Amino acid sequence: EVSSIYWRGLLGIERKESMEASGKHKSGRRYDAGFKESAVGLVKSGRSFNEVAEDLGVSAWTIRMWVKRHDRGEELNQRKALADLTPEQRENRRLRQEIEYLRRQRDILKKALSIVSDGHPNDVSHS
Repeated sequence: EVSSIYWRGLLGIERKESMEASGKHKSGRRYDAGFKESAVGLVKSGRSFNEVAEDLGVSAWTIRMWVKRHDRGEELNQRKALADLTPEQRENRRLRQEIEYLRRQRDILKKALSIVSDGHPNDVSHS
């Protein structure tokens, strides 16, 4: 049997220990289409979901979802929720996220200015 370190190296992913040490957690990781296709290929070659999941450091549920999407002919390069959106909806979503980010930045700057100018961060009005 080929070791998990070999598969991780082949597919270009870090070992679990190094990812945990760098502060990255299992949830929220993104994988490119090539990685997903390779994982699906391993399952299609006869390996079990659990074997592939353990070797690659991905949950078995995730591997199953990739295989199901592959079997239905869906693309594996984007999340399902985004795949269902029209280009206009994606753009609106991106713009809403950008607006929220800019509002947070504005609020941080307002508080910093307030602290520097008179030392009272709660006196800043929200506009």
